[in-house]
Amino acid sequence: MQPREVRTVDDAKQIIDERKLSHVKVGLFDNDGVMRGKYMSKEKFFSSLDKGFAFCDVVLGWDVKDQLYDNTRYTGWHTGYPDAPVRIIPSSCRDVLDEDGMLLFMAEFAGEAESVCPRATLRRVLDKAKSMGLIPRAAFEYEFFLFRETPHSVREKGFRNLEPITPDWFGYSMIRNSTYSDLYKSILAMAEAMDFPIEGIHSETGPGVIEAAISVDHACHAADKAALFKTYMKVLAQKNELMATFMAKWSNDYPGQSGHIHLSLRDQDGNNVFFDHNEPHSMSAVQRHFLAGQQRLMPELLCMVAPSVNSYSRMIPGFWAPTDATWGIENRTTSLRVITGSEKSQRIEYRIGAADANPFLALAAALGSGLIGIEHGWEPSDPVLGNAYQQAHSDTLALPRTLWDATQRFKLSEAAVSLFGEAFVEHFAASREWEDREFRKHVTDWELSRYFEII
Repeated sequence: MQPREVRTVDDAKQIIDERKLSHVKVGLFDNDGVMRGKYMSKEKFFSSLDKGFAFCDVVLGWDVKDQLYDNTRYTGWHTGYPDAPVRIIPSSCRDVLDEDGMLLFMAEFAGEAESVCPRATLRRVLDKAKSMGLIPRAAFEYEFFLFRETPHSVREKGFRNLEPITPDWFGYSMIRNSTYSDLYKSILAMAEAMDFPIEGIHSETGPGVIEAAISVDHACHAADKAALFKTYMKVLAQKNELMATFMAKWSNDYPGQSGHIHLSLRDQDGNNVFFDHNEPHSMSAVQRHFLAGQQRLMPELLCMVAPSVNSYSRMIPGFWAPTDATWGIENRTTSLRVITGSEKSQRIEYRIGAADANPFLALAAALGSGLIGIEHGWEPSDPVLGNAYQQAHSDTLALPRTLWDATQRFKLSEAAVSLFGEAFVEHFAASREWEDREFRKHVTDWELSRYFEII
């Protein structure tokens, strides 16, 4: 049996017996989309398949630096950080990069923890789509920078004067991908072996930056693949004495790094409900309503797709990151790009997303907002023609400019509560307020250079 043929608990046990494994790897994703996990013995894993197992809920109560939130209700010092129930997903079984024969299984929180679990939050939105007779399909594409650094060297350098693997601005370069063909082939081979296949990969504009587009799939599988790609791209890089970063913007000198999401909806017969060849740009009424929901709710849900302080450094005019909830036909200066064509290709590219977003939450926001637009029959604004950065837009389309402001909009969003649940909105908002407060404890280089001598 092959890992991607596993569907049931019995299948999972069979493949482990066939491979004579004493241990397997089990992982799940936290608020920020960071994979947390461990090796688990065969005996413990078999028992967990049958009955579930427990995982300390601190992974839902700390930040990317393992610092504990002081403002959440779900978990904290006041609860004693108990174990929370977890269910293993047998069909997530995969080979593991450079670990001969080892298997990886994904898991997700259950019980009360399910209300704040990122993957479960996406599932609630997918359940809503299912109740509407719709099957979402999605694909993620990521930009990331690669450096000739290690986790030790970047810290020794204070994250300054880092060496990218390639110099200068040279997007879509055949010279770069040919010179570094061994690296590119390693990325492609990993993606095939771990079943997040890459549709296209190329050098992007900037020193050491690469863009990878993951193949389209059912929305839940697409988010799984995106989250695994981000995790194991870092693993592959570090195994080769390199470092990959998915920060939204690591340098003031270069554009930020995007995490765009391509979305379409199918009916139960597999037809693309976004496509209507009788309408302008082949945009069906369903696609218009979906687009309108994404546009109208983007300011309220922004902290789910721009979840860090750094996310907002990316959203400045002229650097390929939108600043308002705009849309256009094949227009890459807008937040929402309608891609027209055939019944197969008609879709929306959700361009506001940054590479630092949790894929489960970014997709939940992009999809959920569109579903509400369909429910209410909303219509979008007029499409932007030309450069969206140089045009004035309605104040209602303005996006929050900081993580704090975005979080305050999110806390007041009735749409967020209806889509994701009150428990999730409260918990995630608290985690973003914590993130902003942690930033405000620090003095930046900009402040020092501006004020130290002169003020």
